[in-house]
Amino acid sequence: MNTRVRIQTADFNLSNEIAELHAQDKRIGAVCSFIGTVRDRNDGSNVASMELEHYPGMTETAIEAMIDEAFKRFDIFGARVIHRVGLLQPLDQVVMVAVTSAHRGESFKACEFLMDYLKTQAPFWKKEQTPEGARWVDARVSDDQALAKWGIALSNAG
Repeated sequence: MNTRVRIQTADFNLSNEIAELHAQDKRIGAVCSFIGTVRDRNDGSNVASMELEHYPGMTETAIEAMIDEAFKRFDIFGARVIHRVGLLQPLDQVVMVAVTSAHRGESFKACEFLMDYLKTQAPFWKKEQTPEGARWVDARVSDDQALAKWGIALSNAG
């Protein structure tokens, strides 16, 4: 099993994932993690559920490249990304990013970098069920702006 990237339908346990990532590495002085969850509202509408799709193989390869870039940019020891796909409900966990390093600053920066990259560049497609019907979720201009602060300028949002 790939320990850096997992795409799965099943939920995950943050404590277990951090313990595996840490794995008795005595160099680690900091672990930073982020969990993203499904909200019950988006763009002014109630959200009953969200369905995520991806291209198996392509998605994992793209996220591996993101992690490789994080290792180039930051002094980190380990990173793990778990992203769920399939039908999810409000409050369900969607994504986890965890990063280890000697000091907190590098972990914080690398974790934020990976999330900014995931939001705009990972090949996922999200469809929300709302009272108005199903709708695909587009990348936001604010997500592109977040990525731009890392020197990566891409236009995904309208």
